[in-house]
Amino acid sequence: MSALAEASLADLKTAYDENGWCAYPYRFADDSVRLLRDRVAAISRQRRPEVVHEADSDTVRAIHGCHAFDEVCSALVRHPRLVALAEALTGKPVYVYQFKVNLKQAREGAAWPWHQDFAFWSEEDGMRRPDAVNIAVSLDDIHDHNGPLIVIPGSHGLGLLDLPDKDADEKSDWRQHVSADLAYTVSEERARALARQSGEDKIKGAAGSVHAFHPSIVHSSSNNLSDDRRALLLITYNAVDNAPVRPTRPEFLVARDATPITPLADERLTLEPR
Repeated sequence: MSALAEASLADLKTAYDENGWCAYPYRFADDSVRLLRDRVAAISRQRRPEVVHEADSDTVRAIHGCHAFDEVCSALVRHPRLVALAEALTGKPVYVYQFKVNLKQAREGAAWPWHQDFAFWSEEDGMRRPDAVNIAVSLDDIHDHNGPLIVIPGSHGLGLLDLPDKDADEKSDWRQHVSADLAYTVSEERARALARQSGEDKIKGAAGSVHAFHPSIVHSSSNNLSDDRRALLLITYNAVDNAPVRPTRPEFLVARDATPITPLADERLTLEPR
């Protein structure tokens, strides 16, 4: 890795540690975005457990675990720059813990309430530490009106908030982890109080943009009120030494293979300066 690249990753690490998220200075080229969109469209037409629909609707809300059965998605998670970014932000060798695409269809995509991803991974899967990172790739232009991700900067340093009281061995229905009716949420009152103190950042940008955010950051997204779809592809890289010992949720939500990922370039998936 060049000295310039190392310096850039160091700057991103500083921003990530302070705010809980950062914007990567490169984006996927238009041809690469079109390829990923085509794969998402093809998977969305399939009837399989990994494809989740909006409540009482045929509208696709999300698809999960695509890297395990789609070769383009598999190539994406091995992209050398994405792997280098994940390793820089976690400080450790990583594997793919989770892969998903959240889709907010035009005028139909429902909101995600305030929550922290690590709550699900800790309480349901037994992940010991938030030594993981979400890397988000925008497959559409994301703007104020089509349901951008909203994060509260600095909230990743507060630990887990508003966890429900339950027995140590009690697990929720995994379907509550992929629907609008989430099993673990941060109360609206608490989120608003945090936002008044620290502000809110909207993760927006042109299709192909890449952002990273911390597992413990408090975040949400609004309904899609526009005529534009909002598709956000999310790769969760977890530190190899942080793999849960006995996860019980489906493998398309929690990968069982914690072998360190081997970076591999693919000429179809190219990054260019933003």
